[in-house]
Amino acid sequence: MTSGFPPVPHGTAAAAGLDPAGRTALVTGAGSGIGRACASALAEAGALVHVVDMDAAAAKSVAAAIGGRAHVVDLARAEAVGELPADIDILVNNAGLQHVAPLTEFPPDRFALMQRVMVQAPFLLIRRTLPYMCARGWGRVVNISSVHGLRASAFKAGYVTAKHGLEGLSKVTAVEGAPHGVTSNCVNPGYVRTPLVERQVEAQAAAHGIDAGQVVSEVLLGRSAVKRLIEPEEVAATVLWLCGPHTGYVTGASIPLDGGWTAA
Repeated sequence: MTSGFPPVPHGTAAAAGLDPAGRTALVTGAGSGIGRACASALAEAGALVHVVDMDAAAAKSVAAAIGGRAHVVDLARAEAVGELPADIDILVNNAGLQHVAPLTEFPPDRFALMQRVMVQAPFLLIRRTLPYMCARGWGRVVNISSVHGLRASAFKAGYVTAKHGLEGLSKVTAVEGAPHGVTSNCVNPGYVRTPLVERQVEAQAAAHGIDAGQVVSEVLLGRSAVKRLIEPEEVAATVLWLCGPHTGYVTGASIPLDGGWTAA
């Protein structure tokens, strides 16, 4: 970065990494699924968590349950990012959406919406919060990517494009944040047991002309060595680890939680 913030000296507590206790976190898409699990894990570890979701009831419910602060925001609106706090130590970019269709039939407006929510919004949030992290000499940016940030699947042009873009953004953040004690990483789960995946099962069944059970066994888990869906809490545990005391040297990485998908 060229911000003028001084580099963090080697050997300091900030460079070594501290646990999330007493930190302030912001989690997008925190009303359900992976986001809710991340918000809960960070709060349990002692962080004050800003719960961001476009579903007002979900955001308020999660915030009340974990002692956090709810923000009802549609991240597809670029100006909405300005409504969120900038004094954040831990940023978890999780909000996302899916659409399944052949590329030639993929609605352009839906494609554009997915890039706004899953690439533009994380960019704007990082741009907004990074100066605070750098000034304090410590920060954690965790981007919930996907195995589809590393691999492609048919019928997912919007999602695969967005997750690949998020991977690049994460790496640039890692390079610019490193001199100031800020790390940036992607977590890359396979199919997680969330409402988003449940909706995908229905869409994939229609796209492939098969029943829902076959979608799970043959499509979702077809390339996974571990034949089960991963749970949101397992993803959250990795996010929490990246914010812990022994990961100050882990940055610019993409951590697959894919049941061996990318190993084959």
